[in-house]
Amino acid sequence: MTFQKSILKKEILIFHYSINGKQYDDDLGQTISIKDFYKIIENKNVDLKTSQVNSNEFISYFTPFLEQGMDILHLCLSSGISGVYNSAIIAKKELEKTFPDRKIYIVDTLGGSSGAGLIADTLADMRDQGKDIDELYSWVEKNKLKMHHWFCSSDLTFYIRGGRISKAAGLIGSMLKICPIMNVNCKGKLTQRLKVRTLDKALSEMVSKMEKHAQDGLNYSGKCYISQSACYNDAKKLADKIEETFKNLNGSVLINDIGTTIGSHSGPGTIALFFWGDERGE
Repeated sequence: MTFQKSILKKEILIFHYSINGKQYDDDLGQTISIKDFYKIIENKNVDLKTSQVNSNEFISYFTPFLEQGMDILHLCLSSGISGVYNSAIIAKKELEKTFPDRKIYIVDTLGGSSGAGLIADTLADMRDQGKDIDELYSWVEKNKLKMHHWFCSSDLTFYIRGGRISKAAGLIGSMLKICPIMNVNCKGKLTQRLKVRTLDKALSEMVSKMEKHAQDGLNYSGKCYISQSACYNDAKKLADKIEETFKNLNGSVLINDIGTTIGSHSGPGTIALFFWGDERGE
């Protein structure tokens, strides 16, 4: 999140991925649509790799804002799953030499995807209410572990490939229609919590997790986001269950796509749930 009230006409800061050796930018579906991306990776033999934003890219992105006298508050993907936070810190240290009067805050969200998005959305509301960048930085550092990230998946292929689930357990799980339920812990690492048979039961279990952990329980009045990878109808089922259960939500549940960077690791069939709650543990 760059601390500004108007969006500059500038390229977004992007991760990168490759399909069978050909390099692409994770440009929000402009080069390859999200729909086409998931069609391509349905081929289990596709060679799919990702690469993070490096420090030079951060410097190039941040510099124009600093030159215009702006301060920066940037939310990074969890250091528990990526090295991008370290790249941002290297860039910050270099830029502080050139712009000693500017503030550059780098936040390790210990999360990602729409979890980081919901944090950014909350900070933007606070900014618009008059909070300054120091107050926002202090608040997010104190509250970032209250952003819950819960996941389930009906396709274990990419979790097996990435080593999050053993090959033997994955094959058995696929045969038995096991849907593992995972979350992001306090160290920003993806952690398996439960194994549930059938996707419908997994979705119900995720609603139960929200009941248990959401701020004010069933009286939760914050926003709720869902991200999905090529399984919109299943994500909509979860959204409907949540809206039926939590009557005081701040607006409807927002359903987003899982983009190409995270989608390269989760594959299709993943549904992720994000909400404000109690502080995450290990």
